[in-house]
Amino acid sequence: MAKTVQEVACCPSVLAAPLTETEAGDLARAFAALADPVRLRLLSLLASAPAGEVCACELVVPIGRSQPTVSHHLKVLTEAGLIAGDKRGRWVWYAVVSERMALLRGALAP
Repeated sequence: MAKTVQEVACCPSVLAAPLTETEAGDLARAFAALADPVRLRLLSLLASAPAGEVCACELVVPIGRSQPTVSHHLKVLTEAGLIAGDKRGRWVWYAVVSERMALLRGALAP
């Protein structure tokens, strides 16, 4: 299930004030999801998609991994709130959650 903007609005800048344990845990999960080359490539493909979303079926070939591997990485990104999926028939269409990406950028800003 995709997270709402309210659920992802968590954390102040790590440079502006000490984080609570909850805030630090949330940020760590999101940044850990990005700490994998396959997931970074998936995020890049989704972010640069002309339509703003991509069918999971179209991600296997560009990534060069099996469908189950791509699905696993999409799940990790989804659980971190970085992408959201919309099931249409047999396929899921994924898009970047821009609000969540903005929060991660903001967490590193002074």
